[in-house]
Amino acid sequence: MDKLEDMSSVYDFDPITGNIPATKVEITVSCRNLLDKDTFSKSDPCEYAAETESLSFGRTEVIDNTLNPDFVRKYILDYFFEEKQNLRFDLYDVDSKSSDLSKHDFLGQIFCTLGEIVGSPAISANFCTLFLILTISLQDSATMQFCANKLDKKDFFGKSDPFMVFYRSNEDGTFTICHKTEVVKNTLNPVWQPFTIPVRALCNGDYDRTIKVEVYDWDRDGSHDFIGDFTTSYRELARGQSQFNVYEVSNSSSSTTKNKKLLVTLLSFSVESEFTFLDYIKGGTQINFTVAIDFTASNGNPSQSTSLHYMNPYQLNAYAMALKAVGEIIQDYDSDKMFPALGFGAKLPPDGRVSHEFPLNGNMENPYCNGIEGILEAYHQSLKTVQLYGPTNFAPVVNHVARYAAAVQDGSQYFVLLIITDGVISDMAQTKEAIVNGAKLPMSIIIVGVGQAEFDAMVELDGDDIRISSRGKLAERDIVQFVPFRDYMDRTGNHVLSMARLAKDVLAEIPDQFISYMKSRGIKPNPAPPPYTPPGHTHHHTQI
Repeated sequence: MDKLEDMSSVYDFDPITGNIPATKVEITVSCRNLLDKDTFSKSDPCEYAAETESLSFGRTEVIDNTLNPDFVRKYILDYFFEEKQNLRFDLYDVDSKSSDLSKHDFLGQIFCTLGEIVGSPAISANFCTLFLILTISLQDSATMQFCANKLDKKDFFGKSDPFMVFYRSNEDGTFTICHKTEVVKNTLNPVWQPFTIPVRALCNGDYDRTIKVEVYDWDRDGSHDFIGDFTTSYRELARGQSQFNVYEVSNSSSSTTKNKKLLVTLLSFSVESEFTFLDYIKGGTQINFTVAIDFTASNGNPSQSTSLHYMNPYQLNAYAMALKAVGEIIQDYDSDKMFPALGFGAKLPPDGRVSHEFPLNGNMENPYCNGIEGILEAYHQSLKTVQLYGPTNFAPVVNHVARYAAAVQDGSQYFVLLIITDGVISDMAQTKEAIVNGAKLPMSIIIVGVGQAEFDAMVELDGDDIRISSRGKLAERDIVQFVPFRDYMDRTGNHVLSMARLAKDVLAEIPDQFISYMKSRGIKPNPAPPPYTPPGHTHHHTQI
């Protein structure tokens, strides 16, 4: 690729301000008690993995003559908390050198989600037990600063305006841009600002991988002049400021640089561990999920098909869809799968008192429901026993979760409250105060608006544009995410797609909100327990 063409792709890329799109995880596979398909020996298993909604992402090596294989080859995946990442693992008994899977004995397949693997390493099927060990790839960030002297003068009327571009080398010998420095104007002896870059972006975890650095003279019209380049590696850079990190910039095509010694020097280098959401989860932090459902009269009579609470026997209503979409992802991070489920804005039996914080299962002492299906069942039962009323008050349920969060601020637990509502909030001042207080605690709030009402007040609570405040106090963190459900309804009526889109958007901010709390309190994740070792772990001869 031409250097100037290559440069065009770097302008919109800035790791200084951008986030890594996802955490990289590695999955190691072991099987126990496979079916034996070979007559005179044991099976020769090979394991093939695929994401069910996309192309395959890998195949292990073949291990000879065993029913309890421990595969060496790993699967590397991008992890997204906000998505239900469905996985499928197919196992085969390989009988020949053919790469065509149809030529081999199919032993069976196992379906799971990436979130399930985070929570539990063992998944059972009728033909074997599959052990999936998940490890988190390198997340360190390196901060470094460079200077240069005696650079080539490229500008006719003045000195150069130099900047540097860093490239990571790929397995196939090509290079990928991973960082561009700022331009230092009108100097032959620039000192660039320190910059921070994920180590993975710089070398993909291989400390000896070549890093290429090109130096350019910036031109306003985009036709930047190539001054020269040099190569290094992460291992070399990690030595810090030393004689080993002074680089001679070469340009074989420039006659002016052949007799000049152009030098780039590393001034400083440091590494800091960047903890991810997954580091905390693997270290034992539990995500506690609570749902609060709007039972105000503006939803309409539940027995009529126009009601937002109408129980259509053939499809879920918007409340149930929002609950299921969010809950089915979060439940993978809660070990006991017992969730408090609350209602607000209804008159309760037997005396008709109005409550804004009542348990859907009717048990004031124990509002927990067993799994997402348990919440849906309690929700359906509540519609038969309570009277929809009003007003729409959020503060009681926010304060309910805040009381629990206030009792556990050591990083061992984090609380997520899902509020599903149809209308305009009635206690805005009290809710703002509750959110500002909650921003100091390990909690996040998701609000899903259903129906066709105006949700202007919810946008204010979201705080993306203007941080929410109460009585002159700004919220310490942004902990609220609001979305109107109508924006996610698929025009073709595909409710599965609608729910996936909804979950992706409402949950996308949770990991950053979670990390912002942990960082603000100086809480580091507990060390992850040693990787689970499947019983009878042994080494077998493999065919690569």
